[in-house]
Formats: sequence, C-alpha cells, structure tokens
Amino acid sequence: MPLDFNAYTYELPRERIAKFPLKKRDESRLLVYSSGQTKHTLFKDIENELPDTCMLVFNETKVIQARMIFTKNTGAQIEVFCLEPDNLNDEISYQLKNKKQAVWNCFVGNRRKWKSNKVLRQEMDIGGIAVQLSAEQIRSEGKNVIIRFNWNSKNDFSEILEHFGQTPIPPYLDREAILEDAQNYQTVYARLKGAVAAPTAGLHFTPSVLERLSGKGMKQEFITLHVSAGTFQPIETRYIQDHPMQNEQMVFSKRNIQNLLNHRNKIICVGTTSLRALESLYWFGAGLILHQLEKFDIEKLFPYTFKEEDLPSKEEALSAVLDYMKIAKLTQLVGETRIFIYPSYNFRICEGLITNYHLPKSTLILLVAAFIGEEWKKIYREAINNDYRFLSYGDSSLLLP
Repeated sequence: MPLDFNAYTYELPRERIAKFPLKKRDESRLLVYSSGQTKHTLFKDIENELPDTCMLVFNETKVIQARMIFTKNTGAQIEVFCLEPDNLNDEISYQLKNKKQAVWNCFVGNRRKWKSNKVLRQEMDIGGIAVQLSAEQIRSEGKNVIIRFNWNSKNDFSEILEHFGQTPIPPYLDREAILEDAQNYQTVYARLKGAVAAPTAGLHFTPSVLERLSGKGMKQEFITLHVSAGTFQPIETRYIQDHPMQNEQMVFSKRNIQNLLNHRNKIICVGTTSLRALESLYWFGAGLILHQLEKFDIEKLFPYTFKEEDLPSKEEALSAVLDYMKIAKLTQLVGETRIFIYPSYNFRICEGLITNYHLPKSTLILLVAAFIGEEWKKIYREAINNDYRFLSYGDSSLLLP
C-alpha cells in the first residue's frame, strides 16, 4: 500500500532554523540515540559515543559556487543555478576542468524575462584580465534549461564559477549568501568538486575531532556523492512513492570497496549522502549477481523489487562489484543513483548514522524513519524541546539503532 507522507511531518518553529553556523564547528550539540535511549552532549566529544572498532564513511564532495546572477540591460536580474553537466558520462569534477566552454543543466530564476534567443553576458576582472562570460539557452529540459557557457580566458569552469558564482546556500535559510558561507558551507575534508548542496552532517567535523577519532582506532573512509538540489525538494505528491528523485553521481575507488568488504565491525555513515551512496553500492552488486544490472545506475524503487530470500549478503555484493571492476580494468567506479529510502527499506551496509535535523515531509525524514522507525518522532520532539538548532547549519545527532 502506498505510504502517506502526512505521517512524516512535525511542527518546526521558525526560530529553531539555524540561519548561520556556530563560530566553532565542533561546539554544536549532539543528541545520541542508542538502543532506544537518548542523551545530550557536544559534537566535539563524539569519539566517546562511537564504537572504538567502527568505520566512519565520509562524503568528500566539494560544493561549487553554482549560483550566478546575470543583469540584463533593462536591469532585470536572471538567476542561473548550475545543477549538473548536460553529459554525465564523465565525472563531474573532471568536467569542471573544461576550458572556454561548458554545457550544464540549470535552474533559471525569473526565466520569463530571458528570451530563448538572447545571450546573457557579464564581465569580471580576474587576475588583471577582463573576462567575459556568456550564457546561451540550448534547449528546455523539463523545468530546467540546458545552457552553454563561453568565456575568453584560460580559467577552467570551476574557476569561472568561483569568481562569477555564489555559494548555493539552502533556500530555507531565507537570506543571501555572504562571503563567509564559501568556507562555512564546506566540510574541512571536501576534495572533489561537484555538489550544489553540502553534505551537512560533515560540517561539524574539525581536524582535531578527526585526529581524536583516528587515535581511538576508528577507521575513516572517504567516498563521493555529489549532492543535488533535489535534497531540498519537498514531497508534493499524495503518495510518497510517486515523488521524483533527482539523479546524483557517486565515485568509489577500488580501495574504498576493498576496505568496506574487509571491515568486520560497525559501519557508521556520516550523513544521509554517504548512506545513500553505500546502499546504492550494495544494490549494484546485488543487481550484478541477479543479472538485473549491467551498469552502476540505481533507479529509485529498484531495492523494493526483490524478495528478501533472493538477495545476496553484503560481502557477496561487494565482491561482485570488485569482480566487475577487475574485468573492466577499473580502479575507480563512477555511478548514478536515484535511490529512494523510506520505511520498509532494509539497510544492507549502514549500521549507524550521524545526521542533522531535516525538514518536515522531506525525503530525508523518510530515510531517518526507515533507519530508526517511529522513534524518529521522539528524537525530533526531544530536540525541539531542548532548543536544538535545525537544518544545514544546525546541531547534530548520532543514531545507533
């Protein structure tokens, strides 16, 4: 029976939404839920709450300055929000190195003011050189527009975005991005450019916290899922399963998969993005074994199409992925996922989750509810009653079912 999203909402007071981060990342509060019990502490002390033998899996995607504002001669402003390259056959971070020209799928704000046959232009001084950037509509793609960008300098597209773009902070912050967001809305371990939203569970980590975790013998694994703007898309369909999921690109190294396979203790995901990536990796392996998949591309309802008794173990699935990489002579695996995790989902790899507090009636609330069951309501009620800060710049939770 289709799930009704009205069962996955709560009252979020506006004053609980953190519009700005704390000055010290690891001074955020941490609600720990373990085996049905809750406690309150600070994030900087998280090493005391994690199993000493666990593996933490981080998403090392890096947010790009994806939001640009073009001003027409009439004074009208057109927002161009770069979502992803038009061609996803190559890794996004690689395509950001394009010179002179780039073609991207974009959201366009104030679109009615931009005629399709008109080229938008702006100019900026970069290193003493007057750089002209132009934007030309190629075609419509649903609600979005495929746009060709051209520029007259040796800069690659990521550098163009750094100069012409703004930090794509979430719309629910209800403010313009400021200079400090470029650093604050980025994890300290961000490496591969390509996300248009931050993996916000990781914003609480500092080099000293990471060092203390290593000192206690906790393994750290860094994978990539380039977070899309779909993470903010509210559920507007009557039934949960009808909600469209946006495509997100993932990158795993061969070593990532070997380490996941060899680890025999708890695997803790830092954020819902890391969780979706790991669970998608399992389903790729399962799809290979069951002859249902030929490439790493996970549709949103793919996990719900099998009987439990037909599914392989985690070890079998990961071994199948490694065999696939060996045959294809790959040292890196690039894939796509639209996986939709909601109550009734059985988790295959992730056994613990570090995550912020999410919007009511969102796909991320559904994921949390799938992970810990109806207890999510108790946790959110307790966080609100104890004045926790919510959403991207808010406080954190550690969930250990």
